[in-house]
Order: sequence, then structure tokens, then C-alpha cells
Amino acid sequence: MAPDHAAPSPTLLSPTRLGDLELRNRIWLAPMCQYMVEEQDGVPTDWHLVHLGARAAGGFGLIVTEATAVSPEGRISPQDTGLWNEEQVVAWSRITAFCQAQGAKVAVQLAHAGRKASTWPNLPRFRGRRGTVPEFAAGWRTVGPTSDPFPGLDAPDALSRQDIAGIVADFVAATERAERAGFDALELHFAHGYLVHEFLSPLVNTRTDEYGGDGPGRRRLAREIASAVRERWPADRPLVVRISATDWIDGGWDIAQSVGLARELEEVGIDALHVSTGGAVIADIAVGPEYQVGFARTLRDAVSTPVAAVGLITDPAGAQVVLDRGDADFVAVGRAALREPGWPQRAAHELGVRDASLYPGAYRRGSW
Repeated sequence: MAPDHAAPSPTLLSPTRLGDLELRNRIWLAPMCQYMVEEQDGVPTDWHLVHLGARAAGGFGLIVTEATAVSPEGRISPQDTGLWNEEQVVAWSRITAFCQAQGAKVAVQLAHAGRKASTWPNLPRFRGRRGTVPEFAAGWRTVGPTSDPFPGLDAPDALSRQDIAGIVADFVAATERAERAGFDALELHFAHGYLVHEFLSPLVNTRTDEYGGDGPGRRRLAREIASAVRERWPADRPLVVRISATDWIDGGWDIAQSVGLARELEEVGIDALHVSTGGAVIADIAVGPEYQVGFARTLRDAVSTPVAAVGLITDPAGAQVVLDRGDADFVAVGRAALREPGWPQRAAHELGVRDASLYPGAYRRGSW
């Protein structure tokens, strides 16, 4: 006998909303550095069009770009993308338009690498080169909360109050360019030991002025950037913040402090948290499948802001379980997407969903 009604579609593959933005599913492409700007001018290239466009054609609901610097000095490497001039706006516009034409929505991750900037890319062609890129090889002097270096890198210049105000202004200016480039959403990179995380972590930020010391002081830069960007970014386009929920070391940034920051960001008006971990200091991290999901759950229970989980989420059935348990509202796929641009298409097949809209018309003959 046939069932009275069809089983509901798995939430992983069901249409949903992020703020006012409609997404075709709950699968995000996690931001992953490509280090492919050969001209070292921050302008995204055909590589970025193909890389992001293939994942858009592969069915991802939200594409998040690699860390895109708000200034030349904010790049992780000389080969990073940026959004500090109009040439970059034009190049990004081509990419966003293509991805949107495939049914995906696109977010730009705005970033400043702080004391971890100006480093050699982790690519085979740079094998043997580690640490800070010297100025004679297209590197630059880096900045941070203090002049203490990240292990293995050159010492940064400590930021003055005036310098900090300039960085906030750089984020706002990049936000305005992101709107002109046609991005559907914007993600602020406050994780992985880059500049804002450096200010958050008591293991890195030993300042004694209003940007250091106690929790509110160390959170000040994050609040200022998020507030300034939220004021400028269109209200109907989502603002996401990516944080590292813990430094993985006693006495460092931890989940309790992350909850406090999340509540402040919620008051600012962000639309989602993207929860990762680590990066501010060298730590022994027990990496394994879904190793960061528990932090996403803690934050989801603490605030009403939707949460995206990330971290070796590779199996579609496991991703659905993350949602079923209430650990997160979205899942972000990174390394698995490097191997498989059509990961959402396989997920639909394995979860029993037939959705032709996940395939461009020219690819439907190859559908699962």
C-alpha cells in the first residue's frame, strides 16, 4: 500500500532563508584560500571564476569566497584576492553574476590578516619557502595588537588608535565595494588568528589601552567593525561573522568568551555565525570528523542567531545528522568541495532527493 503522504525532503537539501536571502539549500561552500592571483594585485582571475563557478554549478546554496583583503597590507599572501579598488570590483562582478546564474548565492569574506600577513603561500611551487615574505620579494611590514610575532613570522608593528580607526574604515570601504560587485551576503573574518582574532585572544592581545585588557576591551575592535559594516551593508543582505570558538589552550580565547562575543554581535544585527576554531597561537588540536560541531551547538543554544558548522563535514548523511540534532542551521563544506565540486548533487542522491535544479541544463544528462 502506498504511503498517505511523501516523506519530507531532508532539511540539508530544502530551500531556506538566511535573513531575507533565499537559499536553495543549507549547504555552504566554506572559504578556502587559493593563492592564485599571479599579478599580486588582488584582482580575482579566471581561476577564481572557474573555482567558484564550478561549485555554484555543483549545487551549493551559498558560495563564500576566500579571505579577501580590505587593504594590500591585509593579505595573507601576495597572491590573495582583495577588494580595495575598482578594478577588483569589476572582476568580482563577473564572478558573482556567473555564480548567481547557476542558482547559487555568493558571499564575500572580508579579512585582514594582521600579524599573519605577508606569508609564503602553502603551494607546491613555493615549497621550501616558509615564514614572512621579505619586502624585496613583494612582501610588506605587518601589523598587530602588539609587536609580538606569530611563531616563525617577522614581528609586526603595533597598531596605534589612529591605525585601528583606519582599519575599521577599510572594512567599511570594502563593504561598499562588495555591494557594487553584486555580492548577496558579506562575511567578516574574525577567526583563525588573523587581525580581529588577535585582538580577541588574551594570549595575543596584551594591550593596556581601551583595545586590550579585559573582555570588553579585547572585543572592542570586533564590535566596531561589525557595527560599522552593518550600518553600511544593505539591511536586506545578510551579514555573517566567522569566529574561532576556542584557541584550544587554557587561558586563551574560549567558548565562554565566544558566547559573550556572539551576544554582542547579535545586538549589532548580524544574521549568522560561522563557527570555526584555532589559529591565534600554535596549539595541539585533535582534528577529526565534525571536530568543531560541538562549538557550533553551544553557540546556537546561547543566541537566536543562526549558526553554520564547519570542520571535516564530508559525509552527506552526517551533515544531515548535524542539522537533525540541532547542532547548526547550516553546514559548510571545504576540503571535500576541493575534491568534489558537485558535493551537493551527490548529497541529494544519497539522501534520496531528485532535484533537477541542482544541475545546469547542460549537465542533467550526468545527474545521479
